[in-house]
Amino acid sequence: MGLMDFVKSAGEKLFGSDEEKKAPTPEVKAQVRATALIQHVQKMNIPFKKLDIKVTKDSTVLLGGEVEHQEHAEKIALTVGNVEGVESVDNNMIVSVPKPSATFHTVVSGDTLSKISKVVYGDPMKYEIIFEANKPMLKHVDKIYPGQVLRIPVL
Repeated sequence: MGLMDFVKSAGEKLFGSDEEKKAPTPEVKAQVRATALIQHVQKMNIPFKKLDIKVTKDSTVLLGGEVEHQEHAEKIALTVGNVEGVESVDNNMIVSVPKPSATFHTVVSGDTLSKISKVVYGDPMKYEIIFEANKPMLKHVDKIYPGQVLRIPVL
């Protein structure tokens, strides 16, 4: 998939734990952040065969490992990218059963899944496709926020 950009100041707040604040070096801080991101992916129950996460000094997340399906690699990238403090994700995961990649949409103020669906698919009623493609990160169709990056699957 390659490099994806995110809004660093938007997203779920995972960083800032006491353990991270007490980290003696930037390298240890990066390890603590990587562990938090792995736990976040596990909490979302997105399947993977192997997952390697590294966080660089410039707030880039390096993803490695292996998944069965393309959508799982994309969902993992979005899960870690839509975290406050992450500026970009370099997704180098191996996909066992590759399929065409989805496109991605960065939510702006005033967006709804219906509006996005109308622009992308020409039909606002296909918002459910976008909602389903972004589960488990999305829990409700009305709970999106500016700066969030969404998966837009190919029909």
